[in-house]
Amino acid sequence: MTKAKPTILVVNDDGITAPGIKALIYAMNDIGRVVVVAPDSPQSGMGHAITIGKPLRFDKEEIYEGIEMYKCSGTPVDCVKLAVNLVFKGKKPDLCVSGINHGLNNSINVLYSGTMSAAVEGAIEGIPSIGFSLDDYTLQADFKPCIKYVKDIALQVLEHGLPPATLLNVNFPIAEKLMGIKICRQANAKWAEEFDERIDPHKRPYYWLTGVFQLNDQGEDTDVWALANGYVSVVPVQFDMTAHHAIPVLNTWKFND
Repeated sequence: MTKAKPTILVVNDDGITAPGIKALIYAMNDIGRVVVVAPDSPQSGMGHAITIGKPLRFDKEEIYEGIEMYKCSGTPVDCVKLAVNLVFKGKKPDLCVSGINHGLNNSINVLYSGTMSAAVEGAIEGIPSIGFSLDDYTLQADFKPCIKYVKDIALQVLEHGLPPATLLNVNFPIAEKLMGIKICRQANAKWAEEFDERIDPHKRPYYWLTGVFQLNDQGEDTDVWALANGYVSVVPVQFDMTAHHAIPVLNTWKFND
């Protein structure tokens, strides 16, 4: 008996027409049956936001021949929720992949990323999920060097599954030759943010968020180190945000009953 092809949900945060999602669609189409649900406009930096208090639009699209596609007026997380409830009607796909994002989602960026939040939502739904990102923000980004790794990682997840409540955060550097895959931890880093104040034509101030990425981690087992040295970084991510190591400390506190 021929084994049925896996069903793969493809999502992103750069919008349904972004070059990165096109690359991911065609990579996944070599592996299984692809269903795309993506925002109708860019949603970068939305994190795990969902739409509450206003209606969502959800329309079928025909952009790439033979690919079932839908665009959503909401966030990347909305896209996953609508896919599960409206497209798959509760029957989960075999894999959820998000990206390929234009720009890295390494280190602390995982918390802000719409790309990764879509993958997190897939994992919350019990779907093996992966987020993919490339260190190139331009529309001319070259995703070709990523494709063999995207396929390999997706096939490994389909074959082996993932530990409960876990997903993968995969980032690609820009390099003439990628050095291979390195399993990493998330680096200890943050954005030192500033707000650039400007004045509009009505003499009212407005602000642009700017900042500098600060690395507070010299470990050679981090995603930042891997990317700086030409490796594809793969970080297992969990959505249980409990600080388990802090529970024994808090249990020593004397609360007033």
